Amino acid sequence: MTESFPPDNPPRDESRPSDARQAVGRAGTDENWERTVLEKVLLATLKEQRAARRWKIFFRLVALALFGLIAWALMDTGTTPVTTAGRHTALVKLTGEISASGQASADAINKALDSAFADSGTAGVILRINSPGGSPVQAGRIYDEIMRLRAKYPAKPIYVVVDEMCASGGYYVAAAADKIFVNQASIVGSIGVLMDGFGFTGLMDKLGIERRLLTAGKNKGFLDPFSPETDEQKAYALQMLSDVHRQFIDAVKKGRGARLKNDPQLFSGLFWTGEKSIQLGLADGYGTVDSVARDVIKASDIVDYTVKESFPDRVARRFGAAVGNAAIETLLMSGRMSMR
Repeated sequence: MTESFPPDNPPRDESRPSDARQAVGRAGTDENWERTVLEKVLLATLKEQRAARRWKIFFRLVALALFGLIAWALMDTGTTPVTTAGRHTALVKLTGEISASGQASADAINKALDSAFADSGTAGVILRINSPGGSPVQAGRIYDEIMRLRAKYPAKPIYVVVDEMCASGGYYVAAAADKIFVNQASIVGSIGVLMDGFGFTGLMDKLGIERRLLTAGKNKGFLDPFSPETDEQKAYALQMLSDVHRQFIDAVKKGRGARLKNDPQLFSGLFWTGEKSIQLGLADGYGTVDSVARDVIKASDIVDYTVKESFPDRVARRFGAAVGNAAIETLLMSGRMSMR
């Protein structure tokens, strides 16, 4: 019987990794892990640096924009030209509601008109109106100033050119001009006065709300929206409206004269198209700023004398501050008189 002993060098199983190879593999895995972590840290650092640079650039741009706006505000004073070279037509724009705090205030319009007439190169003035009306006081002040300037500069005519609308207080102003030119579809007229507001007494009764108003003088709470309206107060308000309406009618008759037709509806508060307004004598013909400057004044070069809106007012209007103030004023101050 023959005994067999295992060989001194048994054959190696190539399918199983050796201890050395396993060690090298673990070392490689450990090295790759550290490299991956390091790469992630570096990438995160780069991203943070890039984000920081972007924010820094953003804030610098914002600061530069603010600086530019401030500089523009300081330069944009809203002044009008005092003198110009050459014969030209002066243009003044009256746009929007006529009010003391708006762009179409008497102060702004009269300042522009004064500069336009005072310019030695002005051959004639065009007042371009696109307004539904507004304050009777402001409209009356502009009317009076136009009359004064017409008397002071008789050789320089002033014409009104109507865009979409020249109604109520807007027409009050227009009546002072030498002539009024319209588009056939313009809205013209509305010669009347109104006083609007709200009455909440019925609603307060339903909600069980009591109005507590203390006054010294029985009419101090006149037209208070939270108190009942008395017949005496209503009659007084109607008389005020009648007085202002009469002033309005007198101004229109003085400005338009014999051109007005004898129509019973003329001063009733109705408004008409530009075509009908010519037939009623409220306007004189069709025309635009360019056509009146070219064909009537005979000076086609146009210089705009309109007082620019100040920077704070422009910002406030764009962000709705003016609208918000108007809404609050309407709620809190019922019974405001206006031509619109």
